[in-house]
Amino acid sequence: MGTSLLIKNGLLVSSDGLRRADILIEGERTVHVGQVGQAERVAQVIDADGWLVLPGLIDVHVHLRQPGGEHKEDFYTGTCAALAGGVTTVFAMPNTAPAITDAETFERALALAERNAVCDYGLFLGATRHNATLKRGHPDLRECGLKIYMGSSTGDLLVEDFAAQYEHFAHYPPERVIAVHAEHEPAVRYFEAQGLRRPPICAELEVARAVALADYCRRRLHVCHISTRREVEIIAEAKARGVPVTCEFTPHHLFLTEETARARKDALGDLLPASLFEMNPPLRSRQDVDALWAGLAIADCIATDHAPHTLAEKRSANPPMGVPGLETMLPLLLTAAHAGKLRLEDIARLCCEGPARVYNIAGKGRIAPGFDADLILVDPEAEWVIGDKPLFTKCNWTPFMGWPMRGAIRRAFVRGRLAFDDGRIIVERGCGKLARNW
Repeated sequence: MGTSLLIKNGLLVSSDGLRRADILIEGERTVHVGQVGQAERVAQVIDADGWLVLPGLIDVHVHLRQPGGEHKEDFYTGTCAALAGGVTTVFAMPNTAPAITDAETFERALALAERNAVCDYGLFLGATRHNATLKRGHPDLRECGLKIYMGSSTGDLLVEDFAAQYEHFAHYPPERVIAVHAEHEPAVRYFEAQGLRRPPICAELEVARAVALADYCRRRLHVCHISTRREVEIIAEAKARGVPVTCEFTPHHLFLTEETARARKDALGDLLPASLFEMNPPLRSRQDVDALWAGLAIADCIATDHAPHTLAEKRSANPPMGVPGLETMLPLLLTAAHAGKLRLEDIARLCCEGPARVYNIAGKGRIAPGFDADLILVDPEAEWVIGDKPLFTKCNWTPFMGWPMRGAIRRAFVRGRLAFDDGRIIVERGCGKLARNW
């Protein structure tokens, strides 16, 4: 049993509740959860008494910027940041340079991930106005899903016209997931001309359209970064009608508002540019944020939309949209759980089990016999401040700088292997694997 590991006395977290349990791991898999004796037969024993044990988080919405944006993130630095945040699987978006839109660009990105990633990963295929027929008789690219930018964002993957959107919904394989950035581009442009940046109606119009397409074509729809009260209502109503739709919330839309961002800008002055609080879709009102928290049961995932840019880019005359989030998602949620805003069970549902269910990720999302031994050990009582140590993300900033946290990630295991140990990445580049789905 030279590759066996026993984690004893931890408080195991799942959507079903919390329980004291031992976890026996052999090789890359969990083989037993419960009381384990005969510890002398195990190669390594870790006493997790006083710590929480969660499945490794799965972040299904990250921008790792490679290829083309390596100056602000790459597969190595981004997956290091993931491990530091308790995330053991990431799904990377296709709006790179070049964008991932066909077999050639997919294989190029996959080769970069294989050489550099230190946690497991998936890659999205990007929709264009012309590649809707890609899956008709085409070999499986092993993508985790199709991403359609129904509204503009970073990159040039906008698919705003109905005909092209319909072609993708009509022809993408029905067992796979279509993930959408849903903002109505004509409305975005109209309000921009009025000096307004993407008010809630922009998202609400396009979410309603995406739901109608999914219902008509009977395709699996996943709506990214829900940010408004009305979007929550649209998704809830669609689910009640049996439309195959799921959705995600982001930490920045849960923890920041227009008002709090404005206050932090005023307090920090020139230390942080105002653009550090800007992303697509933008931050919303307190009423919208309250509606997200009240509608947490509607969410299937919490995902970061990790979108790093350098401070120089953010301070420029035309700053790009997006904020990093991989290292702060779990600490923010743990702190919120300590304050009673959600339960630890909710974290397991939304950050582990939900993502695995939505994208049919084989062997991940739970600590159970036969599953990949992806798990993290958390000290729930540790107190610290975001930014008191350098971040692993290459951009090295976050809009949550200075926020006090309660709960710290101590160790992260990927397929049974210790990858993050109390502030240190201890695995080599390229040890991550393409996540198995379908």
